[in-house]
Amino acid sequence: MNFLAHTYLSGCNEEIIVGNFMGDYVKGKNYVHLPEKVRKGILIHRDIDSFTDTHSITRSSRMRLMERYRKYAGVIVDIFYDHFLASTWMNYCGIPLREYVDRTYALLKRNYKTLPQGIKVWFPTFLENNWMLAYQTVDGIELVLDRMSANTSLPDHTAFAIERLRDEYDEFSAEFSEFFPLIIDFIEGKYGIDIKTQVDPSGDCYAD
Repeated sequence: MNFLAHTYLSGCNEEIIVGNFMGDYVKGKNYVHLPEKVRKGILIHRDIDSFTDTHSITRSSRMRLMERYRKYAGVIVDIFYDHFLASTWMNYCGIPLREYVDRTYALLKRNYKTLPQGIKVWFPTFLENNWMLAYQTVDGIELVLDRMSANTSLPDHTAFAIERLRDEYDEFSAEFSEFFPLIIDFIEGKYGIDIKTQVDPSGDCYAD
């Protein structure tokens, strides 16, 4: 799961969303000084990653990418799954994706001081490129992978990843569609977050 799925799986509590968004950048116990619900968001992030990384469905997705990506195959699957979430968004959320993303950006900007320095380095570029909305299209995924391979340790095999996504689109899509309800149920059950009815078209929030 990448940024879109992590924020979605937070429900709609602002501090939980912030914690979940920044989860990869908080190591070990370096979160104990943060507000309670930010800490909860970080723990949810870790549980999402663990559940995703160890599930047989996501393993099937990763295997199609192992040829080039090896240990990074899971990173690519996370981004692919965010694409399928974005492209089928109205199956999971009652407001349009653009509105949801704009609200999320505004929320993160309000909490900018809480974000780790590692996020602050790339956050302006993240906003400028409208990263979370870009997940909707395969061309957007290509842009995201290009940016990541230029600025992180992700190997530069974007052409291979996009070719594999296009060639086996239906297979990846089916795996996402089978997996995503499972992780929703897992997070809802463990943390008591009402994800599936978190918002309605008027923007009312039902989660804690």
